[in-house]
This record gives sequence, C-alpha cells and structure tokens, in this order.
Amino acid sequence: MSRSTRNDLAALIKQTKSVASPFRTYLNALHQRFASVNDGTPADYIPELARANPDWFGISVVTVDGKTFNAGDAAQPFTIQSISKPFVYGLALEKHGRDFVNKKVGVEPTGDAFNSLIRLDEKSKRPHNPMINAGAIATAGLIHGPDSTARLKQIMEMFRKYIGHDVSIDVSVFVSEKTTGHRNRAIGHLMLNFGMIDANVDETLDLYFQQCSILVTSQDLATIAATLANKGINPVTGERAIEPQYIRDILSVMYTCGMYDYSGNWAYSVGLPAKSGVGGGIIAVVPGKMGIGIFSPPLDERGNSVRGINVCQAMVQDLGLHVFDCEAKATEIMPV
Repeated sequence: MSRSTRNDLAALIKQTKSVASPFRTYLNALHQRFASVNDGTPADYIPELARANPDWFGISVVTVDGKTFNAGDAAQPFTIQSISKPFVYGLALEKHGRDFVNKKVGVEPTGDAFNSLIRLDEKSKRPHNPMINAGAIATAGLIHGPDSTARLKQIMEMFRKYIGHDVSIDVSVFVSEKTTGHRNRAIGHLMLNFGMIDANVDETLDLYFQQCSILVTSQDLATIAATLANKGINPVTGERAIEPQYIRDILSVMYTCGMYDYSGNWAYSVGLPAKSGVGGGIIAVVPGKMGIGIFSPPLDERGNSVRGINVCQAMVQDLGLHVFDCEAKATEIMPV
C-alpha cells in the first residue's frame, strides 16, 4: 500500500469509527473500488451460468472467533462449482485415509486448463490432482453408498457442517451441466477405460454435476474458509466439519492447484490457499485468522473471477496476508 493510500485509508477509518468497524469500512471501500471493473464475462459454456448478472459483487470475511463482515451482494446465491472440489476431497480422505486416496488421485500441479484431457493417459494411473475435473470426478467416485441418494446426502451433510445451515442444489444448473457436460463425460469414460474409476461412471458424473450445483453465498464461502482456518471447526456454530489431520492435505492442494492454470502466479502474488469456481466464487484461507469469500460472475480467460482476484491481491498487499509475508501491515484494520 502506498503512503498516500494508507493515509487516505487511515483518514476514512478515523471518520467512521463511531459508526462502523474499521475492517467493515475497509471492505466497503474495496467493494466500491472494484465494483466498476468491467473486465471478463460470465461463464457461457454452461448455459445457466451465462444468465448471471455481471454486476453482482459480494465480499465476505469470517474470522476464527466467528465475527462476520460483508460488503455488497453477500447474500446473493450462486452455484459453488469447482470450489466444491477440495471439500469432497477432504470427505474422501476421511472415508478412506490419506494412503488410499493418494493411490487414486495425485497432488501434482499440471499447468494445464482445469478440463484438460492432455494429462490423462494410461501411464499416469491416476489424475494429477483433485482440483482438475478429472481428479474431482475420480474423487466423487470415492464417495460410496448404497445408492446415488445416499452418496449425495453425504456431500450435502458435509457442506452443512462447513456452512452452518442446510444447503440445496440449483436443479436448473444441474440439468444444464448434465445436458452439456460432454467434455466431462469424455473425461469420465476415458478414466473408466484406463481403470481409474469404477464402472458406475454415469452415476459418479451425476454426483459430480450435483456437487458443483450446490447453492452458496459469499458469506457461506467465507464461513467455509474460516472453518479451515479454525482447525476444522466452524467458528460460528462450533461444530467440527473435518478432522484436523486432513486440513493440511486440503490447504496444500488449494495452495498449489486451486486457481486453475493461474495457480503458480496466485501462489507467488497472493500466497493464500484458495479455490475458484466458474460460478464466480473465490474462497481463500488465512490460517489461524480468517476466511475470505468473494462472488463476482465475470471471469478471465482461465475461469477465475476478475474482481475476486483484484480484491484478494489488494487485501494481501494492504494487510500483509501472504503466508510468507514477514511484514505486519495496517494492524488497526484487521478484524482479529
């Protein structure tokens, strides 16, 4: 943050301390700063996602002691999409253990697009990581149950613990994804051909499409992230969502693979475990401090929310949130 920007921010905080917390004022200022950014377009390869209002823009933060801060359209529902991937991966780890899951899905970044077929061949024996579509489909295949309803209920119950309330599926988005998801269907059948997933590939693909169609808000995303930041315990409800020994696995793949083929640049410039989704969401975790959730549908060419990246870059720069940052910044703004 430049000296002039810091002085302006300090003046704004001083003026509004009597009516709002410094951090809430800061988030509102960030929202105002980036609301006019018009770069990017909503995802159009899933028809229902193309209907999103490009002006929707919400920023949310939940701290590890349960404080909640929102700016903009923080209550606007949207589908979670690929942000579901690390959490279903975590559920598979709880069900089967680290050694078993690592034999089925790797943890190596690819540098390729999230829906790439290039890294999928008979020599690999497993998808490269659970953040690409191939890895996420394989991970969904590890959620076992007597029928498709029972498998889906496990995922829905998991997200209830992370978020703190029941979740639902946007049926129109699910149908849209199932109807147009030919590339994902090709990935699934190619993995079946190579023996990477079980024979019930169509049921597994439906489960994957359903998990991507779960409805959330930016506040929900911030609560999910804060749960990871809080050692797996939802800081609002006090309920445990994930066993603590698997949090390092989830955060590691989020850090190295969570932002599609922008993950290397993200790790360098933002330096937080994160995951994006083509619905316009971004989730970021500040371990031991807070969770960040952002929603803005216009995406860049890699599938990441343009405003979301701008907000995260600004917060890291302003507040010194990069995991390798040795400088404390703007401590009077921080909510914790």
